[in-house]
Amino acid sequence: MTSGLIALLFIGSLLLFLSIFASKSMQRFGVPALIVFLGIGMLAGVDGPGGINFNEPSIAQILGIIALNFILFSGGLDTKWQSVRPIFFQGLSLATLGVLLTAVLTGYFAHWILGLSLIEGLLLGAIVSSTDAAAVFSILRGRGVGLKGNLRPTLEFESGSNDPMAYFLTTSLIAIALQPESSFWSLIPTFFIQMSIGGAMGYILGRLMIRLINKVSLEVDGLYPVLLIAFMFFTYSATELLYGNGFLAVYIAAVVLGNASFIHKKSLLKFFDASAWLMQIVMFLTLGLLVIPSEMVRTIGAGLAISVFMILVARPISVFVSLAFSKIRVKDKVFISWVGLRGAVPIIFATYPLIAGLEQAGLIFNIVFFISVLSVTVQGTTIPIVAKLLKRSVPESMRRKYPIDIELGDDVKSELAEIEVTEGSFAANRAIVEIDFPKTGLIVMIKRDGKYLMPNGATVLKPGDYLTVMANNEDTLEAICDRVARPKFVSEMRDE
Repeated sequence: MTSGLIALLFIGSLLLFLSIFASKSMQRFGVPALIVFLGIGMLAGVDGPGGINFNEPSIAQILGIIALNFILFSGGLDTKWQSVRPIFFQGLSLATLGVLLTAVLTGYFAHWILGLSLIEGLLLGAIVSSTDAAAVFSILRGRGVGLKGNLRPTLEFESGSNDPMAYFLTTSLIAIALQPESSFWSLIPTFFIQMSIGGAMGYILGRLMIRLINKVSLEVDGLYPVLLIAFMFFTYSATELLYGNGFLAVYIAAVVLGNASFIHKKSLLKFFDASAWLMQIVMFLTLGLLVIPSEMVRTIGAGLAISVFMILVARPISVFVSLAFSKIRVKDKVFISWVGLRGAVPIIFATYPLIAGLEQAGLIFNIVFFISVLSVTVQGTTIPIVAKLLKRSVPESMRRKYPIDIELGDDVKSELAEIEVTEGSFAANRAIVEIDFPKTGLIVMIKRDGKYLMPNGATVLKPGDYLTVMANNEDTLEAICDRVARPKFVSEMRDE
C-alpha cells in the first residue's frame, strides 16, 4: 500500500514537472498550455510510452467536479462587476439561449451524420454546448490577448457562466435516455427551479462569505484559504442537495465575494489563481490518461465533420441569434463566434453517459474528446490572428499597462500600474501640468533610461518613459492610458 502510494506520488510529480516545463516551451510556438497537459496525459496513458492503464471514468468525473469548482471560483473572484455590468444581458443570453441553440443544432447534426437516436444526438450536442472557462481564461490571460471594447469581459463572463446550462442539459437528457417515458416539457420547470435555487444560494452564501471572512479572527493567516475552500465546497454541495445548480452557485458566490472588500483579498486571489492552474493540469492529465487514442482514431471523420459544423454553423448561429437585439457590431459577433473554445469541461460531462451506462457512451466520449482537442488547438492558437484580421485586437502600444505586484493592504482601494509613454500620444513631450491628468490618479515615479525620477508638474514626459501610476480605480487607469499610452488610433477605434 505504502509503496503503491509512493509510486503514485512519484509519477504524479514527474507528470506535473513535464506539464509545466513543456507548456513553457510550447507556448513560444503559440500552442495552448492546455493541449500540452492533455498530450502528456495521453503519452503517459495506455497507448503511449507510459503505458498507464487508467480506465476509471468515475474517478475522472470526481476530479473534474473538484477542479471545475476551483476554476469557476477563481474565475468568479477575478470577474469585475464594473466590467460585466455593461454586457450582463448579452453574456447571460449567450450563456443560456446560446448554449441551448448550440446543443440543439449540433445534436440534430450528430443525429443525422452518426445515425444516433435523437436523444443521443442531443446529448452529444448538450455535452459540447458550453465554452470552456479554463480554456478561455488561460488563453486570453496567459497569452495577453488585448481586445477592443467589451469583448474580453463578454467572453470571460460567458465562459464562466454557461457551464451550468450545459450541465443541466446533459444531466436532464441522460435522465430522459434512461427513462424514455419522460417528457422534454418537464425540463422547463426543472430548469427554472435549478437555476433559481443556484442563483439565490450563490448570492446568499457569497454575502455570508464576506461577513464571515471579515468577522472571524483566525490566529493563523494560512487558515483563510482553507476557510474559503470549505465555503466553496459547501456552496456547491448544499445547493446540489437542495436540487439547485451547484456550479452556478459557486460562480455567483465568487463574483459577489470578489467584488467586495475582505481581509487578505490579494493573497487569497493569488492562492485561488494558483489552485485553478493546478486543477487544470490535474484535470487535463487525468482526461488524457482516460482516453484511448487507438479507439478515438476510428471517430476522426465524424468528429471532424461535427467540429467543422459547430465552428462554422452552430456557434455563429447561436451567437447571432442570442445577440440579435444587442448593439454589438457584426465583427464583434464574428469574433465571439470564433472564440467558442471547448476544453476539459465537455470531456468531464462526457463521463456522465459512461457512468450511466448508455449504449453509445463510448462513441460520444471519443467524439467529444476529439472536438475539444481540435477546438483548443485550432481556435485557441488562432485567436490573435483572427482578432487582428477582424481589427478587434488592441495595438501593442495601447497594451503597455503592467500591474505592479505590491501588497497595499486590504483596506486600500487604489490600483498600481506601470504605463509606458508612447510616441505620438497626447502626453509625449508635454509637461505633466499640461496633460489634464485625472484628479483621482497620481504619477508616483518615472523610470527613464534605467534611472528613477521623482516627478512634479513641470516634468516633461518623453516617449519611452515608464510611469508608476496610482489610481482609485480601473476607469482612472484607462483615462490615464488615453492621454499617456494611446496615439492617434484611439479616435479611429471609436469611429468603427
